[in-house]
Amino acid sequence: MQKDLKSANEIAPPPNGEAFAEKASIFSHDYLKCNLFVVGLERPKRHLTQKFYSTLASASTLLEDFLDYHGAKNNKNCYYFRELTAAVRHIGLASNFQRHIANRLLHYELPDSADFQKDGEAALDFLNHCLRQMAPVVLKEALRLGIRLPEDRFSVSDFPSLQTTGQLDYDIDDENRDQQKQHIVKIASEFLNILKNFDQIKFYERYSLPEILSLVPDKINEVEIRRFEMLVHNLQSAFDTYVIHGGFRFGNRKLKQLRGFFSVVFHLLQMVGRLLHFYERHLYEAGYKNTYKKVQEQLASLIDPAKLLDCTINYGLYYVCHFLALGKEHARMILNENIERSSIRVGVPQKLGFHARPSLLVAKIVQHYGGQVELVVGEDRFDASSVLDIQWAGGKIQKENVKEVAFEGDSRTLMDIEILAGVNYGEDMMGKGIPLPKDLKYLK
Repeated sequence: MQKDLKSANEIAPPPNGEAFAEKASIFSHDYLKCNLFVVGLERPKRHLTQKFYSTLASASTLLEDFLDYHGAKNNKNCYYFRELTAAVRHIGLASNFQRHIANRLLHYELPDSADFQKDGEAALDFLNHCLRQMAPVVLKEALRLGIRLPEDRFSVSDFPSLQTTGQLDYDIDDENRDQQKQHIVKIASEFLNILKNFDQIKFYERYSLPEILSLVPDKINEVEIRRFEMLVHNLQSAFDTYVIHGGFRFGNRKLKQLRGFFSVVFHLLQMVGRLLHFYERHLYEAGYKNTYKKVQEQLASLIDPAKLLDCTINYGLYYVCHFLALGKEHARMILNENIERSSIRVGVPQKLGFHARPSLLVAKIVQHYGGQVELVVGEDRFDASSVLDIQWAGGKIQKENVKEVAFEGDSRTLMDIEILAGVNYGEDMMGKGIPLPKDLKYLK
């Protein structure tokens, strides 16, 4: 293969003009070196390292910018080469995120991660297969355009793995870093709120291809995934800034495991976002021009859209949901260990008591903050995050003609319950809803 490419390199004409081909040869140099490296590999699973993926991503991004600047999107002769470059970039970036997860998995200390590790290896094998399918096509297309192939080659020593035989000394102790409880409480609460927002696309069983096609891109798409990616990234950044500065190896294990949940979800969302972008932009709709449709078919012959979607949804998004669900109880535990607790006494809803509307509003306030709160009626305690529990309490209140009750738990939540009680739990004396104070606008 290498000999054939060199021979073709010597005789290929520059169909787009010498100036463009010469400049393209410069801007594609490292990109083509990466593809030559892939073509020449005998053991790709071992030698496609994070350093390789980073080099490939940088080189393909530079070349894609060069091609777009010269109008390759609208040129029949160069369009396929441009689309291959974009495909390699997105698959390479997705591979880099997955390799990062694999490298750090041990430090995340995630529960139930054996299947995840095995499935992650299969996902990376698929992505590597895609790169190996595209590499010889990339090189042949470059030659067709009169772009010179690099004479020098990367070797496996250029792309070592991250691992070495030891770690640096742990001599900066982050245990005494200012771990203010309000920051921990805020971050844990925000994580729980992300979970609630994620409910619209959350699932616990893998989908069949027809089910996936009914969801992508109408309900699950790059825009939605990137929105959640940014939320989780912001959460991780806040954690590193205000809670723990150091790495994964030492320190408060509960807090560092919480960060493990943030990290694995964030990097999975990065991977899913890249693959959805590639599918939606390059495989899903080709447009009405014959050139676009032809190139789409060529890409689909190299990267099976069904397998790509399976990797994206049944691996990437499935485990996002899996680790969000596992992280929920962990975040709730940390939250309840750090919240400021207090109690209040408030009146019961006048006229109709704790029927559906007041019970729902109280439960929504508790769920919004995520901390533990109990409704206390005499000697009995009820979970104030449960509408059903509050209504059970309402039956006791009505039967015993109780006029005032106590709420105990998260002081942030109690402040808002007190505001709600001040407007008769959002109802008039006839049981009709009334406008809520601005402080409770999140209940709408």
